[in-house]
Amino acid sequence: MSTGELPFAITLDVGSSRANRTGSWRTEQPQYVRHQAPCGRDCPAGEDVQAWLALAEEGDYEAAWRLIVEENPMPAVMGRVCYHPCETACNRVQLDEAVGINSVERFLGDEALRCGWQLPPPAPASGKRVLVVGAGPCGLSAAYHLARLGHAVTLRDAGPRVGGMMRFGIPRYRLPREILDAEIQRILDLGVALELDTHVPDALAAMRDGGFDACLLAVGAQLAKRAYIPAGSAAKVLDALAVLHEMDRGEPPRLGRRVVVYGGGNTAMDAARTAKRLGAEEAIIVYRRNREKMPAHESELEEALQEGILVKWLTTIKRADQGRLMVERMELDASGYPQPTGELEELEADSVVLALGQDTDLSLLEGTPGIEVQDGVVTVGEDMMTGAPGIFAGGDMVPADRTVTVAVGHGKLAARHIDAWLAGRVYEPPPAAAAATFETLNTWYYTDAPQTVRPSLDAVRRSSTFDEVVLGLDAASALFEARRCMSCGNCFACDNCFGVCPDNAVIKLEPPGSYQYEVDLDYCKGCGMCARECPCGAIEMVSETI
Repeated sequence: MSTGELPFAITLDVGSSRANRTGSWRTEQPQYVRHQAPCGRDCPAGEDVQAWLALAEEGDYEAAWRLIVEENPMPAVMGRVCYHPCETACNRVQLDEAVGINSVERFLGDEALRCGWQLPPPAPASGKRVLVVGAGPCGLSAAYHLARLGHAVTLRDAGPRVGGMMRFGIPRYRLPREILDAEIQRILDLGVALELDTHVPDALAAMRDGGFDACLLAVGAQLAKRAYIPAGSAAKVLDALAVLHEMDRGEPPRLGRRVVVYGGGNTAMDAARTAKRLGAEEAIIVYRRNREKMPAHESELEEALQEGILVKWLTTIKRADQGRLMVERMELDASGYPQPTGELEELEADSVVLALGQDTDLSLLEGTPGIEVQDGVVTVGEDMMTGAPGIFAGGDMVPADRTVTVAVGHGKLAARHIDAWLAGRVYEPPPAAAAATFETLNTWYYTDAPQTVRPSLDAVRRSSTFDEVVLGLDAASALFEARRCMSCGNCFACDNCFGVCPDNAVIKLEPPGSYQYEVDLDYCKGCGMCARECPCGAIEMVSETI
């Protein structure tokens, strides 16, 4: 016997479990499915968040970015100003903390700018011309998607610079202008014609005279709401939008050492924080309801408090005089509405800044037949078209939440409906997949990993500069955060089903096709172990009919 030979033979039958077919035992069979992750379902811009996170966690950042820009052309902007409802919906909230989707999106957006990645080229020219009125987030998004579909787009805006409320309503410490400008320029580079300082007094006439085949109205809410406050002749009363607008023009207003901001929304936060940066020793927000009723986003309020902004809850302004302000304490009634108490207090104030909300200028619709306006917004159908054929509307002009992300989503949806209308058809959105709920996940496989905290500028520097406050993640942190995604409802090729099947009925496809695996039903006996052990709920047991 030669060296290395054994005196007996060993036979290992790795397919012993497949010796007899077991398919006839089955009453249920496993089926691979794709469900809609809650993050994507709740994204106002319509991003497939789970899909691009899957690419990011593989380290393929460019592919992840390209998947984002299929829906949203400004991820670096969105990663700074979006209030991320995707994270509120994230299933991981019920395990430890939501995936930091917004911070990963910002990283990808910044990486694209750093690397010079360009947007996909437009389709061949369609011969159709579309006018977009308003160069804010809705108008820019629509222009991008329409240009990609091959239409010639003209973007008109009454302002001196492009960006709308992203530029004139969001301070630099939240959205640096070089980031905004870079992402806008990529859209314009697709061939979008930009006409600034161009007021459109009549939408129908502009469409007709310019030879446009369709028109999208995307005018932002840039008219400040006013409230009657008795004021002495020397009282300095301004509106918040004017203050923020002057800041972007490089003409900072003189607000004085003691500034009172009247209002409770995000604009009020921005006005108070801007006043601090302009040298105010004291910036006080006066709001007539309590914190629970405040419309400002919680993160905005927290950052303002960190910077020393004071808030007087349940308070309203009665009268303004030079250097003084008379306020009254309020209390909420049973319905939650503030009622006066008669208790007065005097505050010192060099200026009062009103931040009571915004309206949209709808004067360009005057005389346009078929367009209906209710409560200051335009009525549109599911196709986002007004009552005037070929005139569509979106963003702040229609009933919806007034956020950048909602406006971007409106621009995309309007573009798809306009494209269909120009072709004489109706756009049909693809049917939504079933929701991937927390109960469908096998969270035993996920270890606790709290969300990565974004770095931020220290409080001392915040008070004297307009440098960006919330900073971005580095590559290692962004990769870690992407890998916290539980891939809800979508297979991520973990091999669990392949490894746990007692009958070796799960076949791993090489190379993968529509799915990574398939089930050999001749041998699957329907035990359901693969479905129970799937971490992401991508396998369901389906009853068989006999």
